[in-house]
Amino acid sequence: MSKTQKLFLALSIAMTSGIYQASAQIYVHVRPIAPIVVRTEQPSPRHVWVGEDWAERDGVYVHTGGHWAEPPREGYHYNQGHWDHDKRGHSWHEGGWHEGGERREGEHHH
Repeated sequence: MSKTQKLFLALSIAMTSGIYQASAQIYVHVRPIAPIVVRTEQPSPRHVWVGEDWAERDGVYVHTGGHWAEPPREGYHYNQGHWDHDKRGHSWHEGGWHEGGERREGEHHH
């Protein structure tokens, strides 16, 4: 293998591992506690309250909930985000708008 091929291979591996790490799910041993957020008046009957929502920032979860989600197009429903737990710890799964019939409370997609 030439020096150029080795350099290319090393750069490819480095770039791929960076992408994997950037998109990897983070796990925590103790779930963070959501702050108390005062719910404001509902803008319309179709808006959905998102009370608990989390985003990963610099390897930690930051609370981003406490807002009204915009109403969807006809035929969509909102699935609240949820925590999952396995042997690695707790991980947050973001909620969002989905097409089709509403799911019952407690059902989750993975």
